[in-house]
Amino acid sequence: MRTNRIPMPPASTGGYLPIPVSHGLLEAVLRRPPEALRGAAVMCHPHPLHGGTMHTKAVYRAAEGMTEAGLAALRFNFRGVGRSTGTYDGGLGETEDARAALRHVERLFPGLPLVAGGFSFGSLVALRAGAGHSRVAAMVGVGLAFDRHDYGFLAEARCPVLIVQGERDEFGSGARAAEFARQLGEPVEAVVIPGADHYFHGHFDELRRGIREFLTRPAVARALERKRVETG
Repeated sequence: MRTNRIPMPPASTGGYLPIPVSHGLLEAVLRRPPEALRGAAVMCHPHPLHGGTMHTKAVYRAAEGMTEAGLAALRFNFRGVGRSTGTYDGGLGETEDARAALRHVERLFPGLPLVAGGFSFGSLVALRAGAGHSRVAAMVGVGLAFDRHDYGFLAEARCPVLIVQGERDEFGSGARAAEFARQLGEPVEAVVIPGADHYFHGHFDELRRGIREFLTRPAVARALERKRVETG
């Protein structure tokens, strides 16, 4: 599996921060919108053994959509990637990393609702981690690898879930994603981007826009508000 990366931005504008975890730390970057925060999000990257990092283009652009929707968006490197400690753990340890990232943004932004998101392998990890978190108000899966993983657990989802799939995704077509969402019904929905492959080459604007529009939709906005907790 190939992934494209964007250059790492300077630390002065990147908001880099370490996340303490049982195996040491996770390398992360945080972006905040200029306006008042509506919530906080975590965006997980694709498979570590196939070049996936928090700088993968689709991850970066998806996080942009979250920020444009008024959320603080955190991207991080799974264990063993970049400056994160530890080693690859077949998805189990990576799910724990995602849970740690969610707990971290919960501490950084007490009382705000959370959104869990991920791309490819990261979508599986993020959706699993988010499904078990009481403060997660919505979830976003980008490029679900239906040919490799079982996402049937989303039938138990209790919050709005968006699947963004390329029409020509090599690991699960857009038609397959649309049918999956149709079978599950609310609260799961799919947005299929015409002409896009698994990596969304040439379609990053549609990816970003689809996530932004989902997170600002009235029904999703209400779901976020229901998870907001007043803090003293």
